[in-house]
Amino acid sequence: MKRRSNSALRTLFRTTALLLTPSLIAASASGIDWLSNGRKSPELSEERSPAASAYAGSSGQVINSGSELSGSLILSEGYGISDEAADEPFGVRLVSPLAMTNPSPGDKPYPTSWGTGGSVVRTTYAPYSGDTFFDLKKGGQVNNKTAVPNNELIAVSGSLPCFTVTDTAEPQVLIYHTHTCESFEPCVRDEYDPAFNYRTTDDTKNVVMVGDAIQAELEAQDIGVIHVRTVHDYPSYNGAYDRSRETIVPILEKYPSIKVVLDIHRDAISGDGVIYQPFVSVNGREAAQVMIISGCDDGTLGMPSYMKNFRFACALQQQLEGDTPGLTRPVLFDYRKYNQDLTTGSLLIEVGSHGNTLEQVQYSGQLIGRSLGRLLNSMKNERKG
Repeated sequence: MKRRSNSALRTLFRTTALLLTPSLIAASASGIDWLSNGRKSPELSEERSPAASAYAGSSGQVINSGSELSGSLILSEGYGISDEAADEPFGVRLVSPLAMTNPSPGDKPYPTSWGTGGSVVRTTYAPYSGDTFFDLKKGGQVNNKTAVPNNELIAVSGSLPCFTVTDTAEPQVLIYHTHTCESFEPCVRDEYDPAFNYRTTDDTKNVVMVGDAIQAELEAQDIGVIHVRTVHDYPSYNGAYDRSRETIVPILEKYPSIKVVLDIHRDAISGDGVIYQPFVSVNGREAAQVMIISGCDDGTLGMPSYMKNFRFACALQQQLEGDTPGLTRPVLFDYRKYNQDLTTGSLLIEVGSHGNTLEQVQYSGQLIGRSLGRLLNSMKNERKG
């Protein structure tokens, strides 16, 4: 899949298509099913620092104090499957996901009407304190859930990623979605609908839409992207990581130019009758907070180069925080695999949670794409120098 050499023409065409024909964005969701090589387990309770006030947002925001999650933060695996067998500083302006229509929404379309029943709590996660956390030099934090000493991680956290980036017409970024159907709230509101399990095969309303936003920003910066839209978690959820691996391995074999592989998900943060909407205000708009997950090998996961992925995670985290302070939650460094053995630039990114809105996560996708493009292009320039 080669990009056109005339990047300006390509960007103009893509922007026009996004503005005038939002239905072109939609692609019918189809998929196959496969064994989870990584299991998301709940995070332990964590303390947050008093610095929460640094990230004041719009009216109605609840700044986190640490008490609202009395227990564990819940990562997204498994959530929602119990009931199933204006001028912008970006290269493109995207159509609102609420305005997008998909002529082939699949077997599980996004709801057209909404009930109520539980509370939506809007919050902003500020920097954390505690022994497992440490600050990165240029912004952001790491949450170290492993036996690797913090000082060892700090020593490598300022290093550039291990891979090189060059000017090429070949793709250098691969975006895919192991949990393709993960979805979001339609808009900012006080209550959520317990009847909706936050999963849909409509790829204008699930994490594929977030991947589209990342792709658009990367391509606007002349970074070649392959975006896999294959559904890996419907109708069967179990085995999604094996199915996504089966999808991406042939792509990596065909395009050795690919250096960055992003598995885009959304988190699931909730309590009894409550879901959380972690957001930050950016340029007068709301963006969902994001969390990078970088896996560590305990000797059983077959991932000997995990520290190279961690270097990339820290570089991206610092770029994101430098460009958009408050956008990130700490990098989660834990004993997980998530197909991160395939390259030295493989990460899982949780973009918001199920309590975030479609527009919040789309905006976050743009912010991620913008920052990742800046990071990769800066690596090109350093190589030239």
